[in-house]
Amino acid sequence: MSQQPFTRPGAVDLSALGSTSGRAPSGGASSAGGAYSVVLDEQNIQAELESSMSAPVVLVVYSPSKAPESVKMAADLEMLADEFEGRFLVAKVDVDASPQLAQALQVPGVPLVALVVQGRMMPVLQDAPPLEDLRGLLSQALQQLATQGITGRHQPRTQGSASVDGSGEEYVDPRYAPAQEALAAGDLAGAVEEYMKLVLANPADTEAAGGLAMAQLLLRTADVDAAEARAAAAERPDDVEAQTLVADLDMLGGHVDDAFARLVELVRRTSAGDRDRARTHLLGLFDAVGNDDPRVLKGRQQLASALF
Repeated sequence: MSQQPFTRPGAVDLSALGSTSGRAPSGGASSAGGAYSVVLDEQNIQAELESSMSAPVVLVVYSPSKAPESVKMAADLEMLADEFEGRFLVAKVDVDASPQLAQALQVPGVPLVALVVQGRMMPVLQDAPPLEDLRGLLSQALQQLATQGITGRHQPRTQGSASVDGSGEEYVDPRYAPAQEALAAGDLAGAVEEYMKLVLANPADTEAAGGLAMAQLLLRTADVDAAEARAAAAERPDDVEAQTLVADLDMLGGHVDDAFARLVELVRRTSAGDRDRARTHLLGLFDAVGNDDPRVLKGRQQLASALF
């Protein structure tokens, strides 16, 4: 099966969204309060949503008059965007000040939090949960996106609308630009090649190693029939190729713990060359998720136990 951008049921395609019509914002919109947040208006909405092609955008629609609790949620999201250091950009719409933007975005109600990835809007919340719940939800979403090769970051903004260099363009570290451009174009083999160059040039570059692992995962699963793969794994529990493929599929589905557990048990059951292949594959999945992730730390402990 072909790889598709991260989507959820009910996603709204924003590719046809141009400049909105109607009156300009009244000036009552709150200013962006974080380094990674912007206030959407008729002039910047298209460009800001298109920036989701390189890194996710979290759209928050709020109303001081209709849903006062949503104002705090918007502020919490701004704080989290700073905490995550640009892994996502918060794009804010105050419906009291800019009702025409809410209409253009087909907002069903206020408050609303939506994740915009590669030009598609996916509603996530229609309430205002506490900060810790928001942090957990965003962590899970970013981890799932990372398994699909979406690892870009936004450049810090000044005055809530422009990049630091004043160009209005999203910053991409030039070292990773060729690989990220290949991913965006669907050229998975090209992305693997570009990340491999970076890793060979600097084996200590953990970001390049993680990007390489994710690009390889995407390439391995690009034309896989998931049902057939899982049936084959069920029939051949000690077949390394069958089990590692399903572990890859689990990763793509966001089931990171399941992927790790499957391969740890495979290491425990196998020996010699098969065991080494399973171990090596698992180490690659660790790289894809990132060594600072608590699930990786747990997985490494379980792997050590299985080996020794």
